[in-house]
This record gives sequence, C-alpha cells and structure tokens, in this order.
Amino acid sequence: MEVLSAADVGRRRGWSDEDKVRIVEESLRGSRQGAATARRHGISRSLLTRWRREFREGVLRAQGPLGFTPLQIAAEVPRLAPAKACSQAEQDRIEVVLTNGRRLVIGAGMDLERLARLVQALERA
Repeated sequence: MEVLSAADVGRRRGWSDEDKVRIVEESLRGSRQGAATARRHGISRSLLTRWRREFREGVLRAQGPLGFTPLQIAAEVPRLAPAKACSQAEQDRIEVVLTNGRRLVIGAGMDLERLARLVQALERA
C-alpha cells in the first residue's frame, strides 16, 4: 500500500497564458458568464476576476497569433419614416459588434489604424 500526501501533489495548478486568455474570453461571452466559467474550469471567481483585470490592462496576453472575430452581415432594416434627408456619408455606416457585446457604429471611410486602436481599447474596458 502506498500513502500519498497532499504535500506531494500540491494544490496549485499552473495555467499557461494561452489557457488564461481562453478562459477569460469564454467568461466575457454573453452576460453573467464569470461564475459559470469559473466553476466549469475549477477555479475561484476571484482568480478569474484577477485574470480579467490583467487581460483588460494588457498584462495578460496570448503569445500565439491573433485570432479572427466572427462577422455577421445583415441586410439593412428599412426605415418607416426618415426624419431628415441623409447625406451619402451618413448612409455609409458599418456596425461592429465586439466580443464583449459592445457595438460600434462607424463611418465606412474611417481610418483602419484608428479603428483598430479603438477596438483594442474597447475590448479591454
């Protein structure tokens, strides 16, 4: 018979940054996903909260290549009664839904570098 001690095993687990980022991103999908995600992965809510803060602050980042964000293109909903005549610039708008649920409505001619910085800042907030 072999007796195993708790000191032999240790209570702490080592999580890679990629695992932490994956768990944090999972917890940010939809509303009220923090506690459920923490339970699913066997971690405390306070640890997940700390990882989320580090992720927002840019301390916690995945080392691998950046992934793709799902994109959905929907037909424009017809408006019943336009309040005023819109210029072409006002009509050419793009709606961007971020992974944290926030929505951006931007002009189609917006500078891509500025948009990338804006999206990055809003994803962390």
